[in-house]
Amino acid sequence: MPLTFTLDPAVTPALRDGILDLWTDVSNAGGAVGFVAPVSVEEVRPELVKHFVAMAEGRNRLLVGHDDTGTVAATAFFSFNTHRLMKHWVWLYTVMVHPKHQGQGYGRDLLAAAADAARGFDGIAAIRLGCRGGHGLEKFYGSCGYQEVGRVPAAIRVAPGDDRDDITMLLPLV
Repeated sequence: MPLTFTLDPAVTPALRDGILDLWTDVSNAGGAVGFVAPVSVEEVRPELVKHFVAMAEGRNRLLVGHDDTGTVAATAFFSFNTHRLMKHWVWLYTVMVHPKHQGQGYGRDLLAAAADAARGFDGIAAIRLGCRGGHGLEKFYGSCGYQEVGRVPAAIRVAPGDDRDDITMLLPLV
């Protein structure tokens, strides 16, 4: 069953808890979404609150994918630039698909839904995202139309002695 995507869903306790569970599960499965396993819901909560505050202030927007049971299965947050010379592109952050759904094409579906949503944003011509090296994510994003446009070697310290590249990817929308 395909996911059902919603842009700017109402932030309800069920949505909040679903994203917290998703983010925790993805992190604990080794996903590169800002944490290193093991992580708890309580450790993730402050980061989600920051995202919700940015949404309330109009700086971020949320795309969420629900599975056929109504469970949060995927997310991506858009972040708008405030610099007057960079308002023509958005960042895509916290791109996640629940581990139990991976390998079913839902990541591609999420990125396609994100591109469709961004095309509807006034004046947006591209999406940029950052990914952590060492997971092959740049190959996955490349297969979805993104191109690598920057790489900072060893910029992300996952653990002492385990530094990863910070990779910037770009998807032109026009």
